[in-house]
Amino acid sequence: MLDGLKNNLREAIKKIVKSSGIDEELIKELSKDVQRALLQSDVNVRLVLEITKQLEARSLTETPPPGLSRKDHIVKILYDELAKLLGKEADFDFKPSKQNKIILLGIQGSGKTTVTAKLAKFLTKQGYKVAVIGADTYRPGALVQLRTMCEKSNVEVYGDPNNKDSPEIVKNGLKHFKELPLDVILIDTAGRHKEEKDLLAEMQQINKAAEPDLAILVIDGTIGQQCYNQAEAFHKTIPVGGIIITKLDSSAKGGGAIAASAATGAQILYIGTGERIDDLEKFSPTRFVGRLLGMGDIQAVLDLAKRLENEGDDIRLKRISNGKMNMDDFFYQLEEVTKVGSLKGFLDNMPGLSGMVKDDQLDQMEGRVSKWRFIIQSMTKKEKADPDMLNSSRIKRISRGSGWPEHEVKELIKNYNNSKNMMKASKGRQMQGTLRRMGFG
Repeated sequence: MLDGLKNNLREAIKKIVKSSGIDEELIKELSKDVQRALLQSDVNVRLVLEITKQLEARSLTETPPPGLSRKDHIVKILYDELAKLLGKEADFDFKPSKQNKIILLGIQGSGKTTVTAKLAKFLTKQGYKVAVIGADTYRPGALVQLRTMCEKSNVEVYGDPNNKDSPEIVKNGLKHFKELPLDVILIDTAGRHKEEKDLLAEMQQINKAAEPDLAILVIDGTIGQQCYNQAEAFHKTIPVGGIIITKLDSSAKGGGAIAASAATGAQILYIGTGERIDDLEKFSPTRFVGRLLGMGDIQAVLDLAKRLENEGDDIRLKRISNGKMNMDDFFYQLEEVTKVGSLKGFLDNMPGLSGMVKDDQLDQMEGRVSKWRFIIQSMTKKEKADPDMLNSSRIKRISRGSGWPEHEVKELIKNYNNSKNMMKASKGRQMQGTLRRMGFG
């Protein structure tokens, strides 16, 4: 994703990290490197100048907080300014007890129909009841494509291949779904261009027929700064409330697409990261910038650490940090990691670990964690509190109760003991301990 921007920013950061000292000349050099990286990635010139001006001013005048070196503070400032460019994390504001109507707009070839199907599946997985209206009457095969993709998610698609009147199709589709217990109705429309006045006028008619709760602009991440003008033209026709960027899995320039939100004032909601129907992820500015800078998925790590620290269970934390944890504590830590997401995603985005662990190893680890959870749940309270009492007869009983062979139970006990010893040695470095418990020690 955005390989050029990623590599150039990381090279700029390396100069700071490897320097013997920080002075004004080095900060100005960093500023120029960042300018070059952003401009080459097609980010708007005005935005680039704003970011680098703030980077210079803050780096020269701010005092690092206690415990943070000046080098780390400068990297943190760069991180802050880039995240600010992308806006705050946003999500749909669905209203309960009504059918929320969402209309998807975009130029032809932006991947709008595919995104509609992806979004339908994404929302379905979140527990929403979703239906789709196919109102693209210009592209042959659009309705067939939409139905084929949505079938995989058991999402009903309304369309009329014999009707070329898009506003009428929308009206009929809303009537068709009116009495059904739906949370969300997605409306796929034909691709338009800012120069196609007739199509933009039809867009207004569709908007009038649908009266949507939200208009989402689908932006092709490969078209660079043209996105700004396209977004502005669509926004003047129908107020855009959110943006989805597609094709960020390619090596294309994506800075212009990301900056397109400035034209509408709307937040980027999701990004498409591949061709599969599951390749849609919620957009988080902080996480996205963390990846660009090679700092890992910082927010995921911070979220995990925060949950550990805010648990409020001082006794548990003291036990863990002193290497005296029991199997309940071990189970708690496994549960905390799974809250972040899949183990593969978690390790992929961890600073310093991205790409270092092979896929087959990650699959083995995820499988191991899943087994361990069942095995621990099959233990008694006493056994969880004092795993040292797990003799051969207890292991047999746990094996039968969990459905996993005895050697898997023994493997868990071995890893638990290793983790316990390493946690004691690390004196409470919770993130290191968590990784070791995942098989890195």
